[in-house]
Amino acid sequence: MLTNQIVSAARVMGLQARRNYGVSAVLLAKASDPIQQLFVNKLREYAQKSQSAGGKLVDASPAIERELKQEMEKLAKQYGGAQGEDMTAFPSFKFEEPKIDPINSSA
Repeated sequence: MLTNQIVSAARVMGLQARRNYGVSAVLLAKASDPIQQLFVNKLREYAQKSQSAGGKLVDASPAIERELKQEMEKLAKQYGGAQGEDMTAFPSFKFEEPKIDPINSSA
């Protein structure tokens, strides 16, 4: 009798714990973590700098720009890119329809 009451109480407490955890998880998700907020601020700042840079490297010195250019030339030589070809662009493919001879059903 006593063990049935203990088991029943444990089930109720487990159910209550799950409910409380479910409610508190939503509330904790809305809580503002200062580290997380700093990270989000830095991401937004970087996005703004990236947009103002116009697709180039953000806060890049001339030495870094020169190194990037050398690496891109090295990749172009290694993978067969032509002089002045943009190796960062996705290649364009042209698929032509094959010429098929007509089927002669009378033969």
